[in-house]
Amino acid sequence: MTHTVRDKQKLLARVRRIRGQVEAVERALEAEAGCEPVMHLLASTRAAMAGLMAEVVEDHVRTHLVDPEAHPGALNDTAADALVSVVRTYLK
Repeated sequence: MTHTVRDKQKLLARVRRIRGQVEAVERALEAEAGCEPVMHLLASTRAAMAGLMAEVVEDHVRTHLVDPEAHPGALNDTAADALVSVVRTYLK
């Protein structure tokens, strides 16, 4: 079972929140809101999407990078933590 299936409900909840944020952008544009509020909505939506991507990437690294059964002890937790940290920083 992959991590996206295992964490399906949690990931779907995040996607639903992102959908709500995108709908808020749409409503703001329909209401002819000013640039500043629209940019804030866009920034928060982008951050939410980046957070979702970071979570999926982190789970992917920890679940699929190295098969712990085929290569016991091969996954270096410190290296994985460093990689995840870099990815999260990049996605901000």
